[in-house]
Amino acid sequence: MKSYHAQKGAGLASLRVKEHAVPVPGPHEVLVQVRASALNYRDLAILWGTYPLPIKPDGIPLADGAGEVVAIGASVTRVKIGDRVMATPLPEWIDEPFFPGWDSAAQIGGSLDGLLTEYALLHEEWVVPIPDHLSFEEAAALPTAGVTAWNALTGLRPLQVGETMLVLGSGSVSLFALQFARYIGARILATTSSEEKAQRLHALGADEVINYRTMPNWHEAVREMTGGRGVDLVVESTNPGTLKQSIQATAVSGRIALVGWLPSDVSTIDIGTFFFGLVTLQPIFCGSRAQLSAMNRAVAQWRLRPAIDRVFPFEDAKAAYRYYEKARPVGKVIISHH
Repeated sequence: MKSYHAQKGAGLASLRVKEHAVPVPGPHEVLVQVRASALNYRDLAILWGTYPLPIKPDGIPLADGAGEVVAIGASVTRVKIGDRVMATPLPEWIDEPFFPGWDSAAQIGGSLDGLLTEYALLHEEWVVPIPDHLSFEEAAALPTAGVTAWNALTGLRPLQVGETMLVLGSGSVSLFALQFARYIGARILATTSSEEKAQRLHALGADEVINYRTMPNWHEAVREMTGGRGVDLVVESTNPGTLKQSIQATAVSGRIALVGWLPSDVSTIDIGTFFFGLVTLQPIFCGSRAQLSAMNRAVAQWRLRPAIDRVFPFEDAKAAYRYYEKARPVGKVIISHH
């Protein structure tokens, strides 16, 4: 079998293919023939050396993937041969409220080998079923970004029918949050940088889209669109330094889900801007297996299909990385292993 390996901080040049014997599952292990995998921002950060969590030296990258169980070890009860499954990105986080902690969290494609491989050996507790209506490529798009968005919308105080949500930009977490909120029945506002992206966001369900290049004080537009009230939930992507405006756009007793790294402008925030607005700031770090399963049940019921920007073949994985880094895609970049 073939698998890709990379080194933290060594750049894309370190991504190399190696040959291995197909592994044999031991007790409670399953062998998955991986049919598709997907890229996330963390995968670039690992190659850049900026990802803060421990990374296995010369490990197999990518947390997101989907495939078919082709062999099982002794005592396996959760899955059977032929099942279509995806891996949970943080496999030791089974349910709320337990979380193993930043410095010790086991991560697929991080401290553990990932899914940019033809076959993956996984513990049976690490996998969940794929919704029947999805292809392997569509299923591979879901785990990290999907469950992060699901956690943001449902984890602390669930978004309700008729409430208003703001998503920032067109990254994968924002797109999943937008799609989920549409089915929940919320009103959806979004920010973006171009008319082309605005059209894509409208097609996915956004009710109002604000171009932050032509309207840099976009929080004022959010207030105007909500009759001065503000939104109930902001899915804050944190990277561009937008937290101050997100707080200004949030309704009294509203919530901001902080997705990704610590906001770059957090040190400049006046504590009174959210304290007196009773705004809750909630850091989001992916999600549990229970949340992933709940999300998949909703995806199956809604017949939701993830937004996919482009699919690359397995042998062109380096090209997929380059495209993901340079193209700023609207939708997931998938690697097909067929």
